[in-house]
This record gives sequence, structure tokens and C-alpha cells, in this order.
Amino acid sequence: ARAAGLRPVPVPVDCEGVRPDLLAAAFRATGARVFVCQPLFQNPTGTVLSPARRPEVVRIAREAGAFVIEDDFARLLAHDDAGPLPAPLAADDPDGVVVHSRSLTKAASPSLRVGALAARGPALERLRSIQVVDSFFVPRPLQEAALELVGSPAWARHLRAVSAELGARRTAMTAALRTALPGLGLPHVPSGGGYLWLTLPGSEAGTDESAMVQEALRAGVAVAPGRPYFSAEPPAPHIRLSFASVAGPPEITEGVRRLRTAWEDTPAALIPTRA
Repeated sequence: ARAAGLRPVPVPVDCEGVRPDLLAAAFRATGARVFVCQPLFQNPTGTVLSPARRPEVVRIAREAGAFVIEDDFARLLAHDDAGPLPAPLAADDPDGVVVHSRSLTKAASPSLRVGALAARGPALERLRSIQVVDSFFVPRPLQEAALELVGSPAWARHLRAVSAELGARRTAMTAALRTALPGLGLPHVPSGGGYLWLTLPGSEAGTDESAMVQEALRAGVAVAPGRPYFSAEPPAPHIRLSFASVAGPPEITEGVRRLRTAWEDTPAALIPTRA
């Protein structure tokens, strides 16, 4: 966004998703005309926008004369215990406030760079005018391959397998963390996506987020620092753990064991343990 000359404005989320009161305040304070959100399994927290807040978000954007860009990247990454998923925000938006986007990339293959946009009204006309909807800049053979994939009976089986595997990996990682690192904050256990969002003890405890990331890498575990996920000063140090690309639960357990070693080696880290 900054590279395009735009100024990102953070809007806090909690366990029910983005806070509508703070979204309205951000629109009033900045005059922003676009709100980008991930209502389903938000990255990195994994939260889902609550039913009560969904119409509020659309209403607030409409009253501000703004568009909502709904990044529905994780809809095909729900875990097997997720239950029925809420419809996209765009499904309840007759006025064309919401532009809905989704992709096959994460559920199928990183090389299958095929996505979709859904829009109504002026937003759709604008997209058509720049030929994004008509061509999508995707080679026809790739589009035909995507159509063949999602039209095959194997596609539904694949999605069920992905759902079960992601759920098993999440369960393995949360169990390993609660055993090896019970003092690290895990405010939300998601039912979709491929990541967990951990809160480290705050700066008053002397925790250095970047040092933790470096120690983890030396221990053979790649974790993402939390700082890049904030466009303003973060309230506390965080790390993001991914379980999407590991081989399975045994590797997750070993990875968390190494993460504890990294935590013990992090300067000024306070080691939380069970009695």
C-alpha cells in the first residue's frame, strides 16, 4: 500500500473480528475510502467476524462512502470441526459496497495462480473498464486447468482431506505448545487456516521478538515475527507459527520442542513452566 502512495490505517480486532466502533472512528478521522478485511480466519489471528458485526461493517463503510475489499482467502481452508461457515459479506450486500476476492492458490497449489472477484454496481463497472474481470491476466491453459480441477469429483475429496489434515496439525501444535510453552499467550485457537498467533511476554519482561525469531531459526524452526503484521506500534511482541507446510504432527511436536530451546536461549526470556 505504501509503495502505491497509500497510507495504511490500522483498525484493531478482537476475538469477534474487527471492532465496528473503531472502524467508524477510523473512517471519520482519515476520510479513507477503502477498508481491506479478512472476515473469515483472519491472518494472523485466525478470528472470524461475528454475526452481529457483519452488517455493522458493511453499514459503516456504506455511510462513509467507502468500499470493503473482502479477502476470502481461507474459505477453502476450514478445519473439519469448523461447522457451517458464514456466507461472504458480499452475499448480504445489494448495494455494491463489498468487492469479494478469493483464490485457488492456497487450497490447490502455489503455482495455480487463479482467483476470482465478485462485485456489483459501480465497482463492477470500474473493474470491467480496466479489463480485470474479463481477462484476469491469467493464461487460458491455466484457467482451463483450474476449471478441470474444480469440476472433478476428486476436488471435493481433496478439500475434505485438506480440512482433516489442517485440523489435525492445529490440534497437534496447540497440544505441544501447552505442554512445552504453556506461558506463551494463545488468545484464540482457530478453526480454519494454517497458523497460530502467539503473544510473548511484553517488553517489561525484556522479551526481544526479533531475538526470539533468530534463535528459532538457529534451532531449525522458521517463525514469523509479529511486527510486520502491525501498521502502528504493536501492543506486545508476537510470533506467528505456521503448520500448513510441515509434514505432519510428529514434525510439529519436534518443532515446538526446538522452539522451547530457542525460547530458553532468547536473551532475557522468562521461561514459563508447569509445576
